[in-house]
Amino acid sequence: MTDAAPPYPASTYRAATDPGLVPATWKNLVMLALAAFALLTPGLFSLPPVDRDEPRYATATSQMLDSHNFIDIRLQDKPRYLQPAGVYWLQAIPTALFSAPGHRSIWTFRLVSLLGAVLAVVMTGWQASRLFGRSVGLAAALMLAACLSLGFEAKIAKTDAALLAAVVTAQFALMRVYLKPDASRLNAAAFWVALGVGVLLKGPIILLVTGLTVLTVCLMDRRVRWLGRLQPLWGVPLMLLVAAPWYVAIGLASHGEFYRIAIGSSLMGKVAAGQQAHGAPFGYHLMAFPVTFWPASLLAVMAIPYVWRERKTPTVRFLLCWIVPSWIVFELVKTKLPHYVLPLFPAIACLTAMSLFSVRTPVRAWVKGLFALFLLLWIGLGVALSGLAPAVLWNALKVIDPLAVGLALATAASVAVLGWSAWKRRPEHALVAVACASFFGSTAAYTVAAPRLQSFWLSPRVEALVQAAAPCPQSLLISTPYHEPSLVFLNGPFATVLAKTPVEAADRLVAVGSCGMALVGEKQAPDFLARAAAENLPLRRLGQLQGRDYADNRNLTLTLYATGSPTLTSASAVR
Repeated sequence: MTDAAPPYPASTYRAATDPGLVPATWKNLVMLALAAFALLTPGLFSLPPVDRDEPRYATATSQMLDSHNFIDIRLQDKPRYLQPAGVYWLQAIPTALFSAPGHRSIWTFRLVSLLGAVLAVVMTGWQASRLFGRSVGLAAALMLAACLSLGFEAKIAKTDAALLAAVVTAQFALMRVYLKPDASRLNAAAFWVALGVGVLLKGPIILLVTGLTVLTVCLMDRRVRWLGRLQPLWGVPLMLLVAAPWYVAIGLASHGEFYRIAIGSSLMGKVAAGQQAHGAPFGYHLMAFPVTFWPASLLAVMAIPYVWRERKTPTVRFLLCWIVPSWIVFELVKTKLPHYVLPLFPAIACLTAMSLFSVRTPVRAWVKGLFALFLLLWIGLGVALSGLAPAVLWNALKVIDPLAVGLALATAASVAVLGWSAWKRRPEHALVAVACASFFGSTAAYTVAAPRLQSFWLSPRVEALVQAAAPCPQSLLISTPYHEPSLVFLNGPFATVLAKTPVEAADRLVAVGSCGMALVGEKQAPDFLARAAAENLPLRRLGQLQGRDYADNRNLTLTLYATGSPTLTSASAVR
């Protein structure tokens, strides 16, 4: 992966039209897309629905398709006002094409995330190669595709991978306007359309990243005239044309309730407090970076001297303005999840790739010593991540899986090669090792280990028991205390009731009659049985299963009951 011209330090990137910079060809981009699919696809089909956010999105999309209400999105009988409707519309397309109503598979909802992640990778490779040369552009895209955070988001039916594609499009269009006085109107249109799509996907997040980038660049340069090349007179109306119709429609349909919940409760709640036990101190994202950007996090840290040396050049300054202010904001927000800083990873990947293909940056002995220490710690982290899949299988199942062990050894070998290549400054070897470590590691985790951990996947087991023992074709399942959204998705939003108490579960079963079933936890069973006895409700046990609710970090023993004779039926075996 080399340019026709030799690598250049960042000081030659400032024009973005340097004739020595060779952009990627369409063949390069096709190969990049294939590599991204190979790195990001493992687990897409094998992972069951992952609690909690993924099945909520999928269930809401499924209800939207069934109800044909594409404005006021619902989750069971409650409005889904935490996010805009854009991701539900996108998920509806492959789901409508590839799934029959009532028999929907989670992978169809995940396709939007996979395609969004691949698009973000390809856009990074294409645009960065136009600005920095083919080697830098393709290297940055490959590191982005390989990073652990995007690898997870690409196979989960949520908003973040699709949002990343919109952020990449907007930010690189903005960067071209900043670096090139002759940036085209098509480039400006791409910027405004990407902003509109991003606002439809996740509200103000894309405006936060882009707005802070623009503000910081203007403050550092003390000039704003370059913003005129964005054509805001027709660009802002174009963005509003994309995003505003739904926002107006939902405001009218919900009588303003959407804005109260989405902004007042959800957005401001995340800023002021750690919602859903996701609070963390300032510095969380920085401490998590070696893992979230793994395996290229080693190369990113070793790029720091280069970035510091070239911090005043326009390209590096712009990328730093993309990263630093938004990173600080995400650290200040009380609620923290690892993927929050994902929109900043393309810029980090670009800086890292520029460092790889630059003139060596001399460093002092104490800095080199720190790098050596970080390298040792990073190798330890890599070895730990490499052995995670076989270790989990042994701990949970007491089995030694040869494929998991082989993939772990291959991942560890890739980690060793990457460490050696980074220290010796061998960029081509380092990039191959990054791709190999990511592929072997994700395959071991998502394809080999995770699907076999049946005790962690309670909802599919409950659904199999319900289907085998259902007393009626249209039975109603009442569950307490197991309330995971994956159960609602698998069993159906209107065939599932999440009872708050065992007494409520018994009362619901009385009301439903012979076509009802109750899934009751071991600790809740005495109160449930006492209430059923008080209501003269005969019960029969259909089956029992044990497992771990990983979302709540607790072990559960769940028993499935139905009305009728207490004599056990053929479906009552403990499962």
